[in-house]
Amino acid sequence: MNTKTNQSTRVPVVDQKGRPLMPTTPARARKWILLGKATPKRNKLGVFYVQLTHSPSGYDTQPIVAGVDRGKCFTGIAFQTKLATIALFHACLPGFYKSKNQGMKNQTLDRQSVTGKMAKRAELRRTRRGQRIDRSKPFQIRNHRQKRFDNRRKKKLPPSVRSNRQMELRILNEMAKLLPISEIRDEACGGNTKKNGFGISPVTVGQEWFRSQASKIAPVVEVDSLSTSKYRDCLGLVKDKKDKSRQAQETHANDAIALAASYFIQYQSFHTNNTHGHEWVGECVCTVTPFIVLTRPKLFRRKLHQENYSKGGILKRQGGTITPFGFRSGDYVQTWRKGEVIRGWIGGWTDTQKQKNVSVYDHNWSRIGQFEPKNVRLLQRSSRLCVS
Repeated sequence: MNTKTNQSTRVPVVDQKGRPLMPTTPARARKWILLGKATPKRNKLGVFYVQLTHSPSGYDTQPIVAGVDRGKCFTGIAFQTKLATIALFHACLPGFYKSKNQGMKNQTLDRQSVTGKMAKRAELRRTRRGQRIDRSKPFQIRNHRQKRFDNRRKKKLPPSVRSNRQMELRILNEMAKLLPISEIRDEACGGNTKKNGFGISPVTVGQEWFRSQASKIAPVVEVDSLSTSKYRDCLGLVKDKKDKSRQAQETHANDAIALAASYFIQYQSFHTNNTHGHEWVGECVCTVTPFIVLTRPKLFRRKLHQENYSKGGILKRQGGTITPFGFRSGDYVQTWRKGEVIRGWIGGWTDTQKQKNVSVYDHNWSRIGQFEPKNVRLLQRSSRLCVS
């Protein structure tokens, strides 16, 4: 078994019609570009790849395995071959954002997460419903809307869990356009047991839904979560268990590499005339590769008005993704400040008689600053992803 880390990574390759081929080395990709045999491109996940301008020499492929290490708020996804690690992703899931007052007694939901948005929507709906009901009348003649249909017949996923799984599926779908994925290795969440209940956990139900959708890309194989550390230690990878929110390869991506590598290496038993035991069989090489952090822009959809009145009893507008300056929320833009080039994503705007500007945010959705629209240049339209 080989676990060297000094070899080069691989660059994805697609043919003229966009069909994925086997990845190549960076040196060969540069040579193709210089000779005009390939065109350099990037996909929506920020992955660099080349598209051939001539017909390829062949379409034979070797196994490329995707490993998915799922967490509550973060997920690591790795794409591994026998000789190289192709891409690593750290996805910040939109269902459960870390609250800013983490650890405080009066902790509330982050309103920019799916969970927080659903909770606030239900709160406002209850308020409006209570305002139109005349409680002085008997119950039968109050202004209650009658049930029009049975809305408890479908087996729905919670919106937060569904949004998390959809983000993982989007990464797999985008990479399947560049790589001929042969198998997807998914770590078991451990919820479908006799102790925890068979299939009653929303996380377990979401996992089964994810696997049914991911199986349309490639066959899905479940890997026992207890064996992940065994493969990780064999490959010499490090695990950070203290702070899993840290955007580093040691938190989730290394576990995803270990899950993908379980396709190429196995811990098997052996017997000889003199001894017996277990040993590692197979070969897998982990290489240095770009580490990509993916988040979703924290956008507020259009609402009627703000919840609180401003001066003069006016309810101002709130939300919306279209600005009056030609930009949209989530657009990737470039601007300047004191000679420094700043790149970020549009997240808000102001349009008054005294002030006209747009707010630019980084990939963690922390505001970098407010800039005049004439000094902001559009680089890419919103793909509903922030790539770092």
